Amino acid sequence: MYKLFLPVLLIFFGFTVTTDELTKKEKNDAVSYFKETQKNLAEEIKGLSENQLNWKPADSVWSAANCVEHITLSEKNIFDWAMSTLKADADPAKKSQLKYDDNGVKKIITDRSFRVKTREGFIPTGQFGNAAQTMVIFNERREALIKYMKDTKDDLRNHFAESPLGLLDSYQVLIFLSGHTARHTAQIGELKSNPGFPKQ
Repeated sequence: MYKLFLPVLLIFFGFTVTTDELTKKEKNDAVSYFKETQKNLAEEIKGLSENQLNWKPADSVWSAANCVEHITLSEKNIFDWAMSTLKADADPAKKSQLKYDDNGVKKIITDRSFRVKTREGFIPTGQFGNAAQTMVIFNERREALIKYMKDTKDDLRNHFAESPLGLLDSYQVLIFLSGHTARHTAQIGELKSNPGFPKQ
């Protein structure tokens, strides 16, 4: 009797105690976006001298090196934020409160006219060394993010966080992270197009 009853229990719990895992497409889309923004950052600073990397048009403006450090700090801080959302109970009912779909999150975070004050812990201070040393740390963190997304079974669609964009699900927080990289990569591009940008 016990041998017959145990499989029934396993089947029952198999259908009732589950989490909603990401689809293969959702994982692939995220990984592609993570890789795209990682590559674009590397290409934007490729070949820049230390003088160019540290040039500022004004004291109140970040240099390219500052942007790279800010991106690297954000890589950990935003990932940790996404993971912290998983500590709360899943709440699928909140899906109706989402203001943006995934593409909408990408669009708004990369819109440079949308401004958010930089918080403590995200401000560059030179803690990682020069831009090349900082990029090593960024790439380590980004590769860890890519591996996480490929392997995760976490329910990233039914946990949520309040953000400057309004409510996001945990998956969208990670999309936000990658879009944030693109946002500040564009900022580096703006610096390079400045008439005062050093030629070498």
